[in-house]
Amino acid sequence: MFVDRVKIQVQGGQGGNGCVSFRREKYIPRGGPDGGDGGDGGSVIIVAEAGVDSLASLSQRKHWKAPSGEPGSGSNRHGASADDLVIRVPPGTMVVDEAGGFTLKDLTHAGDRVIAAQGGHGGKGNLRFKTSTNRAPRESTPGEAGQVRDVMLELKVIADVGLIGKPNAGKSTLLSRLSRARPEIADYPFTTKFPNLGQVRIDFERSFVLADIPGLIEGAHAGHGLGHEFLRHIQRAGILVHLVEPEPMDGSDPLVNYHVIRDELKLFDAALVERPEIVAVSKAELPSAAAVGRRLSEDLGREVLAISAVTGAGLDKLLYAVGRELDDQRRQEVS
Repeated sequence: MFVDRVKIQVQGGQGGNGCVSFRREKYIPRGGPDGGDGGDGGSVIIVAEAGVDSLASLSQRKHWKAPSGEPGSGSNRHGASADDLVIRVPPGTMVVDEAGGFTLKDLTHAGDRVIAAQGGHGGKGNLRFKTSTNRAPRESTPGEAGQVRDVMLELKVIADVGLIGKPNAGKSTLLSRLSRARPEIADYPFTTKFPNLGQVRIDFERSFVLADIPGLIEGAHAGHGLGHEFLRHIQRAGILVHLVEPEPMDGSDPLVNYHVIRDELKLFDAALVERPEIVAVSKAELPSAAAVGRRLSEDLGREVLAISAVTGAGLDKLLYAVGRELDDQRRQEVS
């Protein structure tokens, strides 16, 4: 099961209490205080780990509490500090403070981590309170309570290239043709219920991660269809490949469909329409595909590719276009 948003409560461990104790040994009648400090409570740490691809394992457990520190004891023995509780999430997970509405950290890369709930400090034993005027203190401090926080874990799929378009535009079929991914494919809307990722090789030295984003419809930015749930996954993709179906099942105009998707992207996040976009008419084996491609090209004032995931036509040209955009982006990053 793919889960990309989970709300959990995290709680740091309680610090151990400080100890009140006095040295009691034969021939030492005035041994003095020897109460040790309590150990620190464990913290809750969220770590991005390669190989974890969903938040599903966290969806069945809503409360995560780190272990508490051990109390101090006599003979100036400090209590042991507790181990931290580590929660593993996929790279690309945003950790958001639910109450404050701010992002604690965007765990973009494997190995990124954030302390979601700090453990409490251990209390002080009575040895800490000994002074020249107070040689037998009978005071100590309790361990501090661990931090409690409600956090929202929100996964935004990390991909170099995002496939977008209306339902049934052929995105899943293209992904399965270009990579080893095997998404569910059928002739009805919203076959894709969650983003699918695939590794696509351009040549011996270059490859990229391609994400099949669930089909978008008008009103997606406002929660209609599945778009609202998955539009955020597009935000990670540096390049967009926009597939336009030449003969939509609902009889709609392909050009209108193209602009509907672009409008939805802009309404959700205006920065998305500034991303490099490669437009391709899918299902090029259909008779109307060539005419739709010409209309789109005239409307946009730039080249529109024609591809077929069934016959393989135009796929090399698509990969070349993606590779060119990736090279441009990498040169910009270096400069």
